[in-house]
Amino acid sequence: MEEKLRYQNYEFSRSYFLAMIEKLDERMMDIQPKGFNNNIRWHIGHVLTISESFIFGDLQNLPANYKELFYTGTKPDDWNRDVTSLQLLIKQLKEQIDRINRIPEEQLQNPQDTYKAFGMKTIGELITFTFAHEVFHLGQIHAMKLLLQRSTQ
Repeated sequence: MEEKLRYQNYEFSRSYFLAMIEKLDERMMDIQPKGFNNNIRWHIGHVLTISESFIFGDLQNLPANYKELFYTGTKPDDWNRDVTSLQLLIKQLKEQIDRINRIPEEQLQNPQDTYKAFGMKTIGELITFTFAHEVFHLGQIHAMKLLLQRSTQ
């Protein structure tokens, strides 16, 4: 039962995340408001990349350059080429949640030894962490969107 709730929470969070970013104006994606370290495109790519890395242990389902674009410690100021479109990021986020939902419940209690931060011991705990991580970045995106909308009025 607990595992079903974990999937439901993640599905709800991702659905809300997708609903918000699907309404974004592509022109807002690369503006970095004063006081913020990154832009909206970075936050979306970061959520995708960190979730992939934590839950699946690697980035084999994503383009090779995502680690240098979106991983912890990266920033848009270092980008020296065109980055992924909003539409592709949305598509990849949808594909990712499908892959997460296909992880058998019995595997969620399997030990993991890739990420020891915050005392996470199982794949299920990593999923819970990435759910919380996604919600944090959703808040950042929401704040940035509001600031950008107000600055264009």
